[in-house]
Amino acid sequence: MTTAALIILTMAIPLATAVISLAVRNQPNLRDSVTLAGAVALFICVLTVLANFNMGLPFDFELIEFQPGIAIAFHVEPLGMVFALVASSLWILTHIYGIGYMRGNNEKNHARFFACFAVALFATMGIAFSANLLTLFLFYEVLTVSTYPLVAHKENAEAKAGARTYIGILMGTSIVLLLTGIIWTYVITGTMDFSPGGILAGKVEDGFVPVLLGLFAFGIGKAALMPFHRWLPAAMVAPTPVSALLHAVAVVKAGVFSILKVGVYVFGIDNLAATGASVWLMWLAAFSILVASLVAMQQDNLKRRLAYSTISQLSYITLGVALATSMGAIGGGLHIVTHAFGKITLFMCAGAIYVATHKTEISQMRGLGRKMPFTFIAFGIGALSIIGIPPLAGSWSKWLLVLGSADAAQVRSMLGDPSWPQLIMIGVLMVSSLLNIAYLIPVFARGFYGSHRDVAPEGGWRAAIQEAPLFCVLPSCITAFGCLVLFFYAGDIAGFLEPMTAAIPASTNGEGQ
Repeated sequence: MTTAALIILTMAIPLATAVISLAVRNQPNLRDSVTLAGAVALFICVLTVLANFNMGLPFDFELIEFQPGIAIAFHVEPLGMVFALVASSLWILTHIYGIGYMRGNNEKNHARFFACFAVALFATMGIAFSANLLTLFLFYEVLTVSTYPLVAHKENAEAKAGARTYIGILMGTSIVLLLTGIIWTYVITGTMDFSPGGILAGKVEDGFVPVLLGLFAFGIGKAALMPFHRWLPAAMVAPTPVSALLHAVAVVKAGVFSILKVGVYVFGIDNLAATGASVWLMWLAAFSILVASLVAMQQDNLKRRLAYSTISQLSYITLGVALATSMGAIGGGLHIVTHAFGKITLFMCAGAIYVATHKTEISQMRGLGRKMPFTFIAFGIGALSIIGIPPLAGSWSKWLLVLGSADAAQVRSMLGDPSWPQLIMIGVLMVSSLLNIAYLIPVFARGFYGSHRDVAPEGGWRAAIQEAPLFCVLPSCITAFGCLVLFFYAGDIAGFLEPMTAAIPASTNGEGQ
């Protein structure tokens, strides 16, 4: 099958899944089976795209051309391929988890929930395979709109308020800032296409490059860069499967993926380094990394703590772009993968704790690890990966970002500029890991080493384990195991991403079919 047909299928499968989910809404077992089948089919389809890409088959597809330089078009390249693989694989586990959570917690409107989930994956695939800024923008907006009902799912006052903040910030930043940046880019260059090496070099005065970069960095609100980050903790009113979608599968990953793609394929890493246009973004990313970590330490609500942790971790990827080195960009791309598996594990565990005990505050979780050992062990593994402890995946992406900081310092020195700001970024990454320990490990430790008087059953600790339903526990154990497996394949992923920072495409291109 041609890559063009496969790209269409990657978007058609989630849409068809959403329609069927609504059509059989009154048959829960059939509905959930169809949705799971759709998730599996999407993953197989993405794997087939990968196989075609590795064989060097044509990987361009133009759907509609409005006029030269303005079209809805798709293209397969290493970064988008990795993003599509992460999102499609984790959709399977998130759906299984969602079934256990929604049923175990007696949530309503299951069909609408899973249908919106599927539409979000449709938008995610469009973002991953976008060939230009227009296509990226359109699917970016679809993703925002499709996830709004998920944030407002509980339909109470708190959920509605959180959803308003969510859509207000994301739509406001994208329409006012991102769209302005896209139009400005088109006026300057006459194209919106993503191109290896970027399209802006020599076409905009150096003094305006930081301004244009700011429109993109703040306009891509899903990256949760401060001060446009409040939507993320506000969205924690949603059910936990939605939090997993927001933090690991689609929304925030679409944000940092977009920033990384714009940095590499629009601005160009070499252009950013030569102009120094991203130095301010480097400092802002460092600020977001540290401040969000400090705020996370103050949160007693587990989901809010994890939300601020995500804000901090996303800024690692933004920092990777701002360092303006190949190693930094590759480290940022790898961090999309490692953070996805680590953070989805943590959120799934938080949801399992809620389903089993209805506890949401960390201070309420003393000794719970002895009743829910699988959940808390999975949480501990995910936390260690986020912290960056070997042999877990997160250690590699953080290491590459450290190397990227050192490379950036060397580049600035060669250009005759001070190199100490880039060297400070190494310290920021180290301090951040210590802060990760401070706000994540106490959750795990409280579960196993805290007082057990509040949770000990009458029969003592030999009483039966009281875990959440299997569908809530099994996915988190699988993703925790994934954090370990990815440690040994991180080099392969980084190697696969290397061509994205080169000035030529990853493989021989051809005409779309």
